[in-house]
Amino acid sequence: MSRFLIIIVLFIFSFQYYSQDFTQDYFLHAQNEKEKGDFKEGIEYMKKLFEIDSNKVDYLWLYAELLRLEKNYSLAEYYYKKVYDKEESRIYLRSLFYLAEMKKMNGKYDEALELYKKCKKKYAYDKKEYLYLKSTQEMESCLWLKKAKMDSASVSFNKTLPFNSSESEFAPMINDNKFYFSSLRADSISKSGEIISKNYKSNIYFLEGKDSSTLTLLFETNSLKEHHANITFSLDGKRIYFSSCKENLNEPSCKILMAYLVKDKVLEIDTLDEIVNEADANTSMPYIAHFDDKEVLFFSSNRAGGKGGMDLYYSYIEDEGKKYSMPFPVDKVNSPGNEVTPFYDSIDKKLYFSSDWHFGFGGYDLFCSPFLNYSFQKPENLMLPVNSTNNDLYLVRYNKQYYFSSNRSENNNSTCCSNIYTFKYKEKEIEHQVLATNELRTFKSLEDLNKKLPVTLFFHNDMPNPKSLDTISNVSYMTSYNDYVQLIPKYKKEYSSGLAKEKISDAEEDIESFFIEYVNQGVEDLEVFCKLLLKELENKSSVILTVKGFASPLAKSDYNVNLTKRRISSLVNYLKVYENGIFQKYLFPVHVDSTKLLIQEVPFGEYVAEKWVSDNPNDSKNSIYSRAAALERKIEIQSVNYLTQDTSLLLSAKKQLLNLGSISKNNKLKIAFEVKNIGHLPVEIDSIGVPCKCNSAESTFSILKPNETGIIYLYFDPIDYIGKTVKSIYVYTKNSKTPLRLVITAETN
Repeated sequence: MSRFLIIIVLFIFSFQYYSQDFTQDYFLHAQNEKEKGDFKEGIEYMKKLFEIDSNKVDYLWLYAELLRLEKNYSLAEYYYKKVYDKEESRIYLRSLFYLAEMKKMNGKYDEALELYKKCKKKYAYDKKEYLYLKSTQEMESCLWLKKAKMDSASVSFNKTLPFNSSESEFAPMINDNKFYFSSLRADSISKSGEIISKNYKSNIYFLEGKDSSTLTLLFETNSLKEHHANITFSLDGKRIYFSSCKENLNEPSCKILMAYLVKDKVLEIDTLDEIVNEADANTSMPYIAHFDDKEVLFFSSNRAGGKGGMDLYYSYIEDEGKKYSMPFPVDKVNSPGNEVTPFYDSIDKKLYFSSDWHFGFGGYDLFCSPFLNYSFQKPENLMLPVNSTNNDLYLVRYNKQYYFSSNRSENNNSTCCSNIYTFKYKEKEIEHQVLATNELRTFKSLEDLNKKLPVTLFFHNDMPNPKSLDTISNVSYMTSYNDYVQLIPKYKKEYSSGLAKEKISDAEEDIESFFIEYVNQGVEDLEVFCKLLLKELENKSSVILTVKGFASPLAKSDYNVNLTKRRISSLVNYLKVYENGIFQKYLFPVHVDSTKLLIQEVPFGEYVAEKWVSDNPNDSKNSIYSRAAALERKIEIQSVNYLTQDTSLLLSAKKQLLNLGSISKNNKLKIAFEVKNIGHLPVEIDSIGVPCKCNSAESTFSILKPNETGIIYLYFDPIDYIGKTVKSIYVYTKNSKTPLRLVITAETN
């Protein structure tokens, strides 16, 4: 070997040895900084390491972790994907989960949904563990988001508060015309859920009014590793409570302290006893409120016996802060995740808090739980734009103004650090009103209703009223739904039968996901829709719902048409009994001018079902219990319109779909549809749309007076058709954009 080649080899060997030495050094430093909570410094070490080697999966994983903890969600998503592409969660179990989480934090909800479905299968080996429960919850949350993201709270924002900075501001509080908040440079979150930092202390500051520019530190401590935040005041204003956290990420470090405040001087700081500050637990984020006619301390803690991570509790204060009752958990609010930053509004009787578990838009969302009938109720999301795809916490109210903290990307520091935001709810607008004849009409509430559509409801095979040719049913949809979900174990067993052992779990998860994603979601959508629909009817607006039917092709087509009619009938039955029959007066109005709720049925049956769904009655696995077949057995509320908005909607067909059964292609047919004017004004035919040259149509009338009936004929020549056939004509009326669709179906031979 030449001396030149020897020199080259020695150089390469020396460089590799040198590089390996430095990569390991950088890697260990980055790991150490992560353990200490200095994620930013850890990222700097990883950047240096990546200049040498950016391909090793261990390095990619550590970098992704640091980016997530530093709240750089966009870049964290990129590196979690690189990790998962290399090891598919075989080395790092949570790589898929965190990839899904970053997708959601970045607002990519559809992609997050698909990944959470994969997570649910991946972690199905232990359905009691957090990863499986959280993946299931997030899957349902993403389904909720599909429609929730179209709604928004009616608020006005002020995002430029003078005390916000490039550092981190959080935990706002107003008392005695002073604005208090906590501030921290390099915002990061410890395992306890408390916001702390390695190099800088979290402290409490105040301003003489929120518009003041003079910032004052409330008090200082000697310890460099003790962080104070989350101030709250006793009802008489004499005592303060706040969180004190020591910088220790590996064991509980947060407690609630109390002190006396005299002329802005903090005196006699003391720790609350172990009734509140339970040993071996983090206890933090206090808020004092007038609740249940008493002075009460709300707080967050991960004490033993809770539902998950940090839970919310409240304790009655006695003897001016010298005694505290045993804490009570807020059961309907607490979850397997984390509930933090409580604030009880004694005027509106609502508990506000943040959670990373309940259905939300990102990491931590803001929620409220109304206190009704001596109990806190199911949490309600405060919606966009109050919430964001990031972390929204520490909401408080002062008069009509709300304050909260968020690391949303609108502030100066992207998502790394938090600022304080403020908003007001806009005065309640008249969302819907009927004005004089020539004046405009607002349809905001109608738009809100249609945002909730379609509402899709699913059924078990041949339900309700199996083996029947009836077109109506006495079964309510909720009865049908409850019977359906009881069959989940049977669906799992049948759908997974004959599969290899390693495939059985995936098949069972497919069935479970179907019921979560479609069946259960349909019921939740129906409940939300009915509340809005009732509100609209109570505003004296007559409306018409268009409900379309489907069925999987197991029975004959004429049978399935009747089956879909029974399914639509079950929805009507549900409306009849909803909230003790509150819809009855709209479904069956006593007077001609009464507010009406009309149901326009479109029972298409099998003719629009996917042709690849099995219609073999001997193949029950695929024709009944498969996910594909189950997806076809449904009805949809497809649209809602005002009766006075579109005169075509006043023209109704006694039978909108006629099934002709088996017909010969050599016989030309004349089919009669009976139609009726169900409105208050005359209806004039403008035209009849005939999309197919094989059809023609004529009407026996040009104008129908209210309550009059008439006949519309459809002429059909089936000479060029064989098998299943669906044909339609469209009846347009004057001053109308939406036609009445009339449909025939047949088996042509």
